[in-house]
Amino acid sequence: MNLPNKITISRILMIPFFILIMVVDFGWGTVNVFGTDMPVEHLAGALIFIFASTTDWIDGYIARKYNLVTNLGKFLDPLADKLLVSAALIILVELNFAASWIVIAIISREFAVTGLRLILAGTGEVVAANMLGKIKTWTQIVAIAVLLLHNAPFESIGIPFGNIMLWIALFFTMWSGWDYFKLNKDVFKNSK
Repeated sequence: MNLPNKITISRILMIPFFILIMVVDFGWGTVNVFGTDMPVEHLAGALIFIFASTTDWIDGYIARKYNLVTNLGKFLDPLADKLLVSAALIILVELNFAASWIVIAIISREFAVTGLRLILAGTGEVVAANMLGKIKTWTQIVAIAVLLLHNAPFESIGIPFGNIMLWIALFFTMWSGWDYFKLNKDVFKNSK
């Protein structure tokens, strides 16, 4: 259990705390963030989400820099990302901050690509994230973070930046999913 894997596991362990803080009204009051009022719980949850999201970059950087890439890390890292993003998107639907059909489309794509990766792993191939996949991940994180923050600071100037970013994330999510399947279509031709 090396340091990058410990960081990845810590990201997974943050998810229940993130969910709890976002969905339970602890009565902590409200706070004004850049001209936008929100429950303190939502600010705390958004900060947990942002911190957890940054650990994705940190564990990957450490693993590559110090040659600590392991099979466990290859399994846990994308799992942690998908669990965190899926939990956040579902919470956004519950809070009426995101359309359910967009969230269903994004989560469905994640399941489909994970399935493709499992099929490829069975053939001995490992599909590394390409630039489209990285753009997809970061647009999702930015969209979710801004929406969890009730669109602050953009709400005070009337720009629905969080929703715009969610549409951009949807675009890159679908495009990168199509790209993964297009690049790996031979795996289906060779299956019996």
